[in-house]
Amino acid sequence: MLYRKISGVEGALSVLGFGCMRLPVTAGGAIDEPAAERLMRAAFDGGINYFDAAWPYHEGKCEEFVGRALEGYRDKVTLVTKLPVWLVREPSDMEDFLERQLNFLRTDHLDIYLLHSLNGDRWRRMREMGALEFMERARAAGRIRHIAFSFHDGIDSFKEIVDAYPWTMCQIQYNLLDRNFQAGREGLDYAAAKGIGVVVMEPLKGGNISLPVPEELKEEARLAGYASPNLADLGLRWVWDHPGVSVVLSGMTTPEQLAQNLASADRGLANGLSGPERRFADRVWKFFTDRVRVPCTACGYCKPCPQGVDIPQCFTNLNTASVSGNWEAQGRNYRYILAPDRDGKRASACVNCGACVPKCPQGIPIPDRLREVAAAFESEA
Repeated sequence: MLYRKISGVEGALSVLGFGCMRLPVTAGGAIDEPAAERLMRAAFDGGINYFDAAWPYHEGKCEEFVGRALEGYRDKVTLVTKLPVWLVREPSDMEDFLERQLNFLRTDHLDIYLLHSLNGDRWRRMREMGALEFMERARAAGRIRHIAFSFHDGIDSFKEIVDAYPWTMCQIQYNLLDRNFQAGREGLDYAAAKGIGVVVMEPLKGGNISLPVPEELKEEARLAGYASPNLADLGLRWVWDHPGVSVVLSGMTTPEQLAQNLASADRGLANGLSGPERRFADRVWKFFTDRVRVPCTACGYCKPCPQGVDIPQCFTNLNTASVSGNWEAQGRNYRYILAPDRDGKRASACVNCGACVPKCPQGIPIPDRLREVAAAFESEA
C-alpha cells in the first residue's frame, strides 16, 4: 500500500480508501454483516486506513454497521462521514445529526466531517443556516477534527465553495470517463493548488470501468503493455496518476475486488503511468464515451423508488449491453435479476412520479431513461 498526505491531517492516508456505499448485501438487500465485516477487516489488513461512510448509504444502515465493524480498530483508522445537508431543515438539525452519527459510529469524534453532496443552492442555504459556524464549534469541542465537503455540481459552484473557506479536503467525482464532468480536472487542479486535499469518488464510474477489456481494444492493450483482463487497474491508476489526488475511494463488494484494488494500489504512484498506458487510457475514454448510454454510477441515491424499481440495476444492464454489444445476454440477466418473484421491479413499473429525479447527483432524467430500458429488455419478456 502507498500513502499520501493531506495538509493538517494526522498521519499518512492510504491511497486507496474504503467506500462504504457498496457493501455486500443479502438476497433481501440488507447489509450482509458477516461478509461486510470480513471485507473491511481484510481491507485494513491490506493497508487501508481510510473508511468513508454516510448517512444515506445502504438506506440509512451504513453508519451503524461501520461502527460495529470497526470496534477495536477505531484509533487505527481515519473515520469519515457526512452531514446530509438536504435533510437539514433548521440549524438544530445539524447538531441532532452529528450526535446520532457519533453514536452510530461508536466514537467520540470524527476525523473528517463533510457537508454532503453540495451544489450551489445547497451551499448557499447551508451557509445562511450557519453550517460553517456549527462545524467550527464541533471542531473546537473535539467532536470533529477536519471540515470538508463533497460535491455534485458545475465548476463555477465548485470554485465558489472552495474560495469560501479554508477547507481541509474536498471530495469530487473524477475518473477517466468523467474528465470534465462536474468539478472535473479543472476543479481538481484548482483545489489542489490551494492546498486542499482531494479525495476522489466513483473512480470506476460505478463499475463501468471495471468491465473486461473490449475485444476491439485488446491489441491496443497489448501494445501498451496492459496485461490485466479488465479495466479496473487502468481506471484506478489513471486517477492516482494525478499528483493532486490524495485518496481514491472504491466501493468494494467482494474479496476479489478488494484483492485486485489492493494490487493496483501498490502501483498507485503520481505520474506513474507510462506514455503508452496514457494513450491507451485515452482510447478507452473514447470507446466508452461513444457507447455508454446512461451516466449512472449506481450510487443508489435514487432509492427507494415508491414503485420498487431497481433503478441502478436497470441502468447497469443497459450500459453493459451497450458497451459489450451483447444485448441478448444482458436481457436474460435483466429478466433474471428483476424477476417478478424478487424484490426489485423492472423499468416498466415506473409511473413517472419523478421522486427520483432531484436525488440523482448525475442529473439523469431517470423516468425517460427507464423507458429506454423497458424498450430494450422487456419487449420479449
